[in-house]
Amino acid sequence: MNTQVWSDFLQQNWLVILIALIVLFVVLNLVKTMVKWAIAVIIVVALVVYSGVSLDQIKDVVNDVKTETVDTLKSEATNLMMKEAKEAKYTSDAAGNFTITTPNLELKGQKGKEKVEVSLRGVSLGEWKISDTVKSFIEESKNNTNVTAK
Repeated sequence: MNTQVWSDFLQQNWLVILIALIVLFVVLNLVKTMVKWAIAVIIVVALVVYSGVSLDQIKDVVNDVKTETVDTLKSEATNLMMKEAKEAKYTSDAAGNFTITTPNLELKGQKGKEKVEVSLRGVSLGEWKISDTVKSFIEESKNNTNVTAK
């Protein structure tokens, strides 16, 4: 959202906003039931609608923030793979499932599959395709640890 748009809106509609805030303050102080919260929500929604901000715009902003956050976490996890590869411990079982752990990362996968589950500090980052970085991380973790059956 553009701050200039908000600034222009506030300059053009300061009186409406001031009246809405005064009404909101009066309602919250005088009405002592659940009705006051309904009226407060109606006033806030009316201001948002009056400002021209649509629910689609709010949804787009939330999706953009979510995407940026996930991308940042994936980037951090990839950097940690490179930094913590020497500390990685590889374990596998007879079924071909493997787990690689470091102080901050955990990868779970199965031999022959093209995806692994990645967790960063206990928070799942979902399934990742096995890229060159992930392949080298897996190989280095195998070299660090004697492969043991669980």
